Amino acid sequence: MGKLRDKFIGGMLERGYAQDFAESCFSQIEGFGEYGFPESHAAAFAMLAYVSAWLKRHHPAAFACALLNAQPMGCYAPAQIVRDAREHHIEVRPICVNTSDWDNTLENRADGSLALRLGFRQIKGFRAEDAAWIVAARGNGYPDPEALWLRAGLAPAVLERLAEADAYAGLGLGRRDALWAVKAIKGTAPLPLFNNPVDGEGIHEAPVDLPSMHLGEEVVEDYVAMRLSLKAHPMELLRPNMQGLTPHAALPDVPLGPVAGKRISVCGVVITRQRPGTASGVVFLTLEDETGVCNVVVWKAVYKQFRRAVMGGRLLRVTGVVQREGIVVHLIAQTVEDVSDCLAALGHPMDAAIGITEPQADDAPRSRPQPRAMHPRDQAKRVFPSRDFH
Repeated sequence: MGKLRDKFIGGMLERGYAQDFAESCFSQIEGFGEYGFPESHAAAFAMLAYVSAWLKRHHPAAFACALLNAQPMGCYAPAQIVRDAREHHIEVRPICVNTSDWDNTLENRADGSLALRLGFRQIKGFRAEDAAWIVAARGNGYPDPEALWLRAGLAPAVLERLAEADAYAGLGLGRRDALWAVKAIKGTAPLPLFNNPVDGEGIHEAPVDLPSMHLGEEVVEDYVAMRLSLKAHPMELLRPNMQGLTPHAALPDVPLGPVAGKRISVCGVVITRQRPGTASGVVFLTLEDETGVCNVVVWKAVYKQFRRAVMGGRLLRVTGVVQREGIVVHLIAQTVEDVSDCLAALGHPMDAAIGITEPQADDAPRSRPQPRAMHPRDQAKRVFPSRDFH
């Protein structure tokens, strides 16, 4: 840069610019040159890529834990980070009122490896202050939701949010049983009469036998409360009723030789939806099923034909041709079908969910309340939001 100084400033002076202005301009360019050239940029990104890959390879549990604690960030939501961690044989443990902290943490396993414990930060709408009170008053553990109310001073609404996230499962309470127990708690403190230990003044309800929730309902409630589920992936439950689909994990093995150009169909929840300004109208989709992810390329002509499904669907069935170069696999879309209404088959309608939390998009604040979602496709947008970059 120093060799160009005299030429740069001389050229500006010849064109009528002042000496101090020319020197100021060169000073800014010189400062940017310390990191802005392709070589230095490449070196900086290479270092980040190497360090990240090294951590993921040698300390995968810590790497996943750190990514979750740094949310919201990047293209991938917590559900995808958790799925990838489990695919790499990391045990992911659910949120528990007796073991979780605000942040996601690491716990020792009997075999000497580390397990990832989900923290209260994964619960939508949960506050760090409430998590701090839970941890501070925990002692030897909480035997029931009422103990959190009495010892941690949590409001009934907070106790209900924990029940929606199935955070009482470690106490032997299912989601419905926990919600039933929490609904009996009112106010900020027990009334003096019923807090008196004298026999006959307390009220103890008889046990109630509530119907068990089936797996589809549990998965929906997990996504409503936490945007992820450790119980199952939605596609794992829907696949038996959707014929002719190729699992995403099988795409690298699709033959490309004599049968090149054979059409296949995949289906998955939309993770990301990108339409870069430099891509001449091409849209890139990332779909996820229970086996992995699928990268879909939607050319401009196909996008025009299936625009509504491409831009609005949360569960898409895509038919096309596989292209593979090295380890990179893409599906070139020929038809795109929005099958988001199939998500309603997982359980009850979203507006009838027990103790449903108000859904908002991936920790991003909303300036206005969102209208009530009535159609299954609109409900899917609330429960399974994608990360869109247009």
